[in-house]
Amino acid sequence: MSSGDGVSPDGPLARKGKGLLALVRSNLAFRSRWAEVNGAMGDLGTYVPIIMALSLAKGLDLGTTLIFTGVYNVLTGALYGVPMPVQPMKSIAAVAISSGPDEFGVPEIMAAGICTSAVVFLLGVTGLMGIVYNYIPLPVVRGVQLAQGLSFSLTAVRYVRNEQNLAKGKSLDQRPWLGSDGLVLAMICVCFILIVNGAGENGGSGEDEDLGRPEGRSGRSRVWKILTSLPSAVIVFLLGVVLAVIREPSAVRGFTLGPSTVHVVRISRHAWKEGFLRGAVPQIPLSVLNSVVAVCRLSHDLFPEKTQEVSATSVSVTVGLMNLVGCWFGAMPSCHGAGGLAGQYKFGGRGGGCVAALGMGKLLVGVLLGGSLLRLLAAFPVGLLGVLLLFAGLELAACCRDMTGKEESLVVLTCAAVSLVGSSAALGFACGLAAHLLLSIRKAIGKRL
Repeated sequence: MSSGDGVSPDGPLARKGKGLLALVRSNLAFRSRWAEVNGAMGDLGTYVPIIMALSLAKGLDLGTTLIFTGVYNVLTGALYGVPMPVQPMKSIAAVAISSGPDEFGVPEIMAAGICTSAVVFLLGVTGLMGIVYNYIPLPVVRGVQLAQGLSFSLTAVRYVRNEQNLAKGKSLDQRPWLGSDGLVLAMICVCFILIVNGAGENGGSGEDEDLGRPEGRSGRSRVWKILTSLPSAVIVFLLGVVLAVIREPSAVRGFTLGPSTVHVVRISRHAWKEGFLRGAVPQIPLSVLNSVVAVCRLSHDLFPEKTQEVSATSVSVTVGLMNLVGCWFGAMPSCHGAGGLAGQYKFGGRGGGCVAALGMGKLLVGVLLGGSLLRLLAAFPVGLLGVLLLFAGLELAACCRDMTGKEESLVVLTCAAVSLVGSSAALGFACGLAAHLLLSIRKAIGKRL
């Protein structure tokens, strides 16, 4: 063949392939080895409790979910080059967990995920999601982020203060002070993360603020450098694994090698109806606002150089494609989320390698152990998951700190208050948007008069 056929080593297709490979390698590169691994743990405070609750209460196949979400993690890391999380769709999970034992099972969960993803996918491929993103005022987005962050934080405090029945989504008696899942242990972990990570944006990487060093002092002491570079989230998570083994030794002995059997989920007409009305209808606005609009805005704030890659259109398409494939095989409906991105960034995640490492871990565990891992997760100290979730929530809520004007703050707080009290992100969004429009009209009238 001639050298101009496009297939030769120097042809345009070859050059395009090399460019794509270079982009993927750049997106998956670790900015800092331990910081990226540490950042990968920042989303587990949300992921583990929901997946465990659905597996215990509804028979969700844990192994299949781990394998599919692991693949999602690797692909999104390679595509976006930022610590873009893969989280369960929370509204669908909440409906399933709060339903009776014979209601809203796996077929309904999958139907809800497919319906939600189809809507989000269509909004993306038609370009409508980009229009929605461009015209939503920033204070309203900040209100959604504040509400979601505070919601995570409140849930985290409940995890720490009270024992939990995750399968039923209920808080039980107050957690004992001592023990392998006691209040003292959780408080020690909170203090440890605060000392290591601080409040700086680069927490966990050993590169945060000056921390008040006296002028003229060149560099930190070696001990301080070591302390502030510790992978705090990894240490807390590994501590939880060790304590889970100690609390339930039979869980390890009950491991069976090999992945779960993957099969197509049969969805009846009744399951489609229930899944759409009870699951998809409340999930769609949450997916649009938090999984697309808020996560894109947060990504642009944290990684301005990735504005074009992380667009509302591309995020909508990836959310849609993930579930239009995985839900047919019983994988938990998943999306991206601003809370997971904030948590992974808080603990040091700066690139796609962060979530790709997490995805490879999920894949490995899912292939080797399948659903037999559930017994070990059931013994994991919930208080430690609460600690990780707390910092993810606080990092997300802190995004509203750039809203310094009185009118901006009013819109943010209106949106957050209604969202939290009404337990509806869509209602909070509508009220925040209405407040913003009324204030804008008032300002315009004042200028004319």
